[in-house]
Amino acid sequence: MHSPHSKEDAVPGASSTSIFTRIERAIGFVTAGVAGTLVVVETLLLFAGVLARYVYRRPLVWSDELASILFLWLAMLGAVIAYQKSEHMRMSALVNRAQPARRAFFEAFALVTGVVFLALVFGPAIEYAIDEIMVVTPALEIPNVWRASALPIGIGLMLVLGVIRLFRQGSARNVLGALVLVGAVTLALWIATPLIMAMGNYRLIVFFVLLVGTLVLSGAPIVFSFGLATFAFLALTTRTPLTVVVSRIDEGMSHIILLSVPLFVFLGLLIELSGMARAMVNFLASLIGHLRGGLSYVLLAGMYLVSGISGSKAADMAAIAPVLFPEMKKRGENPGNLVALLSASGAMSETIPPSLVLITIGSVTGVSIAGLFTGGLVPALVLAATLCVIVWWKTRHDDLSGVRRASHREILVAFLVALPGIALPFLIRAAVVEGVATATEVSTIGIIYSAVYAVVAALFFRQKIEWHRLRPMLVETASLSGAILIIIGAATAMAWSLTQSGFSRELAASMARLPGGATSFMAVSIVAFIVLGSVLEGIPAIVLFGPLLFPIARQLGIHDIQYAMVVILAMGIGLFAPPFGVGYYAACAIGRVDPSAAFKPIWPYLAAMTVGLILVAAIPWISIGFL
Repeated sequence: MHSPHSKEDAVPGASSTSIFTRIERAIGFVTAGVAGTLVVVETLLLFAGVLARYVYRRPLVWSDELASILFLWLAMLGAVIAYQKSEHMRMSALVNRAQPARRAFFEAFALVTGVVFLALVFGPAIEYAIDEIMVVTPALEIPNVWRASALPIGIGLMLVLGVIRLFRQGSARNVLGALVLVGAVTLALWIATPLIMAMGNYRLIVFFVLLVGTLVLSGAPIVFSFGLATFAFLALTTRTPLTVVVSRIDEGMSHIILLSVPLFVFLGLLIELSGMARAMVNFLASLIGHLRGGLSYVLLAGMYLVSGISGSKAADMAAIAPVLFPEMKKRGENPGNLVALLSASGAMSETIPPSLVLITIGSVTGVSIAGLFTGGLVPALVLAATLCVIVWWKTRHDDLSGVRRASHREILVAFLVALPGIALPFLIRAAVVEGVATATEVSTIGIIYSAVYAVVAALFFRQKIEWHRLRPMLVETASLSGAILIIIGAATAMAWSLTQSGFSRELAASMARLPGGATSFMAVSIVAFIVLGSVLEGIPAIVLFGPLLFPIARQLGIHDIQYAMVVILAMGIGLFAPPFGVGYYAACAIGRVDPSAAFKPIWPYLAAMTVGLILVAAIPWISIGFL
């Protein structure tokens, strides 16, 4: 009997490949198991905190502290999983258009930049963790090194995976060329340091515009682009200890409000598993599916409702598209137009609570989460109305002679099945606004609610629940959350560097001097965040610029909630606008449509949403009327 690796080991050099494969699999198996378990533990821990405080009136004083410790481990292990699966956020539109040989070089360059950053920050991460030995947590009274050690361990595991990938790259020439290029740029920056220092704050352009822009456009993951620029800036132009990079990353990832990110991601996956999203879409289809453009209206309404549950745009689109697209194609809908509408609905629903971007804005700017949750509903309705106008225009001559209208009984049955799902967004919002649970804890209520729904549906309604998908969902939750949270950490370090340099004061002064006051500031913000949303995605952009721009808006008399809605919707339009918007390509992948097919149909929808965005910016009541 042959061993599984006998053929591979017979080839020269294959034994090392086999060892690398085993190491990768071992890291993947352990990190996936631990991270998935942490998602479950965090859910139960926070839900127990809600019960203890609200039901039994005996708060658990240590629960938030333990949740915070486990959260950093979850974030770092999730980042390791995302790195192993190549799921860290990146802007790959330009790279994908390159010739195969050049694309291979860019892929090698992206890999090398990540390994270089991880190698540079690994030592400071160890030093930072050692410094935390002397710090004792207030409630549990344990050394904070138990928490801080997640940083060097997570960075170290990613570094090991990165080095293995370097050795397993198909072209050693590309890897060597990328290493030479990185070394040449580093040497050039070091030699030019006296000249850069003489530039004053214009040196920020070198590191945070030219360097970051080059790295992002070359396809390097955003987290490493931010991290390398920050590290280079501090190392070459300041005397700041480099452990500050790690401490800022820790600070950015450790806001307890951000713990809701993995939990809402898991909730989004769970409602798709339980069939809750499908039930809501089926009800809407039975209600208005027989009208001209009816299923397009169902798609918009479905995205509105599901966004109120999951908080993840990818999860929203993945829950809606497979249910509606087959029937819409049967009715003669162009696949490109379907994906265009799906992309537009994703941008439209960015302000619907509990959007992850809403939670991020609240954590980095101090704006009330409850206020954001309340203020986000009407702006999304305004954009939905503008999209409905385009749908009406495009479908006004559709032939529906072969479409059957659902009976009253069918509508009633569909409504009863969908009722638990329809009620969940209102339950989530009420729990936050009424003080039953914080924005962090409320996701656990949704998770328990969805789990009970799934069990009841399986036991009493014979609904098939694919429970074997539960473990991959936990791993996917950790992976997506880690990719998001480590970007927030790197962006926080970058934003700190900008603030320490005095850039924020100069930006505030220049923005305040704009002719036209609040109107000009709002217009510039819309354009800026559409561009930032297309290049950086929403969360990194808001972490970088939110702390800088929100105080300026406040000084000009713009309400925090209104400005947040304008910023989020502008970033959403950028995120789903071709050719750079990552959300656009995600929608194409979910709809299984070539991106070129939706390129032309999407522009009327984007134009309509821009009109809606201008209305939100011009009329404060839309955002703050129900506060």
